[in-house]
Amino acid sequence: MTTDQETSMSVTETGATVWLTGLPSAGKTTIAYELAGRLRGEGHRVEVLDGDEIREFLSAGLGFTREDRHTNVQRIGFVAELLAANGVKVLVPVIAPYADSRDAVRKRHQAEGTPYLEVHVATPVEVCSVRDVKGLYARQAAGEISGLTGVDDPYEAPESPDLRIESHQQTVQESAAELYALLSERGAA
Repeated sequence: MTTDQETSMSVTETGATVWLTGLPSAGKTTIAYELAGRLRGEGHRVEVLDGDEIREFLSAGLGFTREDRHTNVQRIGFVAELLAANGVKVLVPVIAPYADSRDAVRKRHQAEGTPYLEVHVATPVEVCSVRDVKGLYARQAAGEISGLTGVDDPYEAPESPDLRIESHQQTVQESAAELYALLSERGAA
């Protein structure tokens, strides 16, 4: 192995978990992928733990009761911490509607000494229902589904997130840049 190879292999990248919480269609996933592209372009190791993909693979069989939602969030939090502890920037665009579930994930990260940032993508429900990326609001309004977070199921917005993004008042690129600035400020970008 050459000295350059040894040097590049001995550099340990700082990992971190960035949890983007917000209502369905708030823009969480779009912002996460925009930021992931920028970070990858700079050579960072990045993973996006998309809530829909996690439900399909890691949390298949879970429903949408409070207990099942808590279990889903804890599973995602475990995987995120594991990746972040190993130098990966982990972007987690997951609703995680309950404050106690998000707090448990934060505490897991703190106990392991792994950087964790909570970002509230604070898009009003009226804007989300117009965006309606997955057609959930329309299906709920038609009576086809119930338990839609922020409509007929609770969403406990973070009281003091590390960052609050008003995605309805700025572009996706501006939102991702705001988050990138926070990561840089915290020494994680």
